[in-house]
Amino acid sequence: MSAQDPPPGADTAVAPQPGDSAIGTPPWRSFRTLPHAHGAPLIRFRLRSQPADFVVDEVLAFGPDGDGEHRLLRVRKTDANTDWVARRLAGLAGVPHKAVGYAGLKDRFAVTTQWFSVHLGKRPEPDWTLLAGDGIEVLEAHAHKRKLRRGVLAGNAFDLVLRDVHGDTEALAARIDTLAREGVPNYFGPQRFGRDEGNLHRAAAMLTGAPAEDDRGRRADRHLMGLYLSAARSQLFNEVLAARVERGDWHSALPGERLQLRGSHSHFLAETIDERIHARVASGDAQPTGPLLGAGEPLTAAEVAALEAHITAPFAQWQQGLAHAGLKQERRPLVLYPEALRLHWTAPDRLRIQFSLPAGSYATALLRELGDWE
Repeated sequence: MSAQDPPPGADTAVAPQPGDSAIGTPPWRSFRTLPHAHGAPLIRFRLRSQPADFVVDEVLAFGPDGDGEHRLLRVRKTDANTDWVARRLAGLAGVPHKAVGYAGLKDRFAVTTQWFSVHLGKRPEPDWTLLAGDGIEVLEAHAHKRKLRRGVLAGNAFDLVLRDVHGDTEALAARIDTLAREGVPNYFGPQRFGRDEGNLHRAAAMLTGAPAEDDRGRRADRHLMGLYLSAARSQLFNEVLAARVERGDWHSALPGERLQLRGSHSHFLAETIDERIHARVASGDAQPTGPLLGAGEPLTAAEVAALEAHITAPFAQWQQGLAHAGLKQERRPLVLYPEALRLHWTAPDRLRIQFSLPAGSYATALLRELGDWE
């Protein structure tokens, strides 16, 4: 998980946003209405009844340097969002907020372990235990040479408790086997779009000519504008992936596909699809991708380029705004493969589910293939 807000509400449609009538942009698909890849949800359950029901451990892509002017901190936080923790660390250390870095956002209503860097320079190291009353526990502190940058993650390990589970529980084991083997659609989760899709609503307004505002009607700062752009870009990816799921080819390579090598950010254009490409995609070694739109020519060709252009055509002004903001064309895998996926019943109506996901993916994308939650 990469952001702070709770699971989405049950809305099945989104009201037109400011500017919609002028450009004919239709309502977008909310997370709840995105198509499922492996059949209807089997169960219903309660998620995040308490923070300890949602435990996330962040795995960095590297280890501490062992020397340097930064402190690399492994922090366990409870019921606190990432940016707020960063500000508390900065305040205690007596440094500006920008002197604190982190690799990714983590949910607020959860118990999450993640890494932060603090540029202390020649300052003495503060007593990090003073933050314990704020639900912040510093588990490790190491000297490090540079600021922690966003995205430098290997992945996240999840340990979740689902309560009041009911429905077709006997079919869960088979569904879990299918998800582990075939993966799930790699949708951006509802956290990306803000509470009640607020970031997406404000992105739609901003990208169709209205002033960028926060949730109180004040002028949005640079950070918020970045969140809005990210929400819009993520929604366009979800629109493309949803269409591929409905077509039944989200897991297949089409002519002109941009394929990404599993476990890396490297990708290549497959203008024609032969048996070798089919075999690599079937094994999961090469994964079909969807667009993260921005400036520049599409990275796909032929059938895939035409399909993506058709799906995103109603959002032309969004695409122009993303390009104008300086975002570049990128790709994201359509398929999400969970690792070490396992279930354990701790009570007749209580289920513990554990799994690991690569950086940038969402636990809710997996959970929705099992059931619906409150």
